[in-house]
Amino acid sequence: MKKVLILGAGRSASSLIQYLLNAATTYNYEITVADASIDLVNQKTENHPKSRALALDISDMAHTIEEIERADIVISMLPAALHPKIAEQCVKLKKSMVTASYVSPEMKALDADARKAGIILMNEAGLDPGIDHASAMKIIHHIQESGGELLSFKSYTGGLIAPESNDNPWGYKFTWNPRNVVLAGQGTAKYIQDGKYVYIPYGKLFSRLENIHFEGLGDFTGYANRDSLSYRSVYGIENIPTLLRGTLRMPFYCEAWNVFVQLGITDDTYHIEGSEKMSFREFIESFIPTGKGDNKQRLAEYVGIPAKSKIMDMLEWLGIFENTPIKLKDATPAQILQALLEEKWKLKEGDIDMIVMQHQFEYMLKGKKQSILSSLVVKGDDAIHTAMAKTVGLPIGILTKLILNGQITNKGVCIPIVKEIYNPLLQELEGLGVHFREKTY
Repeated sequence: MKKVLILGAGRSASSLIQYLLNAATTYNYEITVADASIDLVNQKTENHPKSRALALDISDMAHTIEEIERADIVISMLPAALHPKIAEQCVKLKKSMVTASYVSPEMKALDADARKAGIILMNEAGLDPGIDHASAMKIIHHIQESGGELLSFKSYTGGLIAPESNDNPWGYKFTWNPRNVVLAGQGTAKYIQDGKYVYIPYGKLFSRLENIHFEGLGDFTGYANRDSLSYRSVYGIENIPTLLRGTLRMPFYCEAWNVFVQLGITDDTYHIEGSEKMSFREFIESFIPTGKGDNKQRLAEYVGIPAKSKIMDMLEWLGIFENTPIKLKDATPAQILQALLEEKWKLKEGDIDMIVMQHQFEYMLKGKKQSILSSLVVKGDDAIHTAMAKTVGLPIGILTKLILNGQITNKGVCIPIVKEIYNPLLQELEGLGVHFREKTY
């Protein structure tokens, strides 16, 4: 019997756990799901005969190592900063590992030792990064093998609320880590456009936008991710003139979010003393210059938006001008904003979310310029088995199964960008309803 250890049973793990429990019956796996909350584990495993529920404090390294040692493969659904610590133990114990997070410098440094240990450390195996890599590389390799020269590659992904559940002016609800949403984009975005480097500081990011259209769904707004340039070498397209990876939101979301950026309330670097005694109205007031008019008028003037506008309506809907107590002691501005958003952007019973992804390719083939548009739309089943949980968890589960069954034999630190990995991954995903529609023109 092959033994799988899943560390973390949070929001994105639902579909992963369900997929592997289904596979466990066919392939005779034992699936151990470990989390600090045993109630959460039991909720996700539902006493499945092939499951083993485990309460685990990840800071108890002796217990964690004991569990890694008894497993054949480890899946880390923990916060990204913890992956290298788990990977170090996996290398020592010669256990392969799968995670959805980006390859960090600490993870990359384990490559040689992982190869020597004869194991694979599969990273970037979720949605973005993950499915985006696999689907993009399939088309890039096809263009290259056809003799084409890639001129431009743009890729956008968004985790949104489905139109039928969109009942708020932001067109957004939380389907993954709220903290990551609040801190999204911080730093400087960098990409290449027509052979020229482009740099967008955080303060300007949400005002430098692109319109992205999906057939049958309409228009979305895209903003640039933090670092697109590193993917030239990752994808083997070092000389490409245009490369941009971005995030998708509903129209007006970015313009409204830009107000928070301009005010400075997405800052997570300092604490506001006595924040537990403040209301959200007082919190916002502390970031607006004094002057004539109420705080709504002064805010609008300060950030340069009309006092009567859709953007202001969106801000008012959140309750930032209300006397609701904050109840967070000495919190950072970002933590206060997150607390407000978690109340307003909560998935309701019956809500379904939606993942949208689009790749845009331009290339020269036999002297003629051609384009490929590859689009993905996935909707969730409910508030537990969300589209986000599906598109993060299913590829992790599939790759884990392929590694366990010996169909992936790569060693060292890997991401799903080679045919041996992405072909079986995309093929199975398609059968599970995660499939791209391609249009060549």
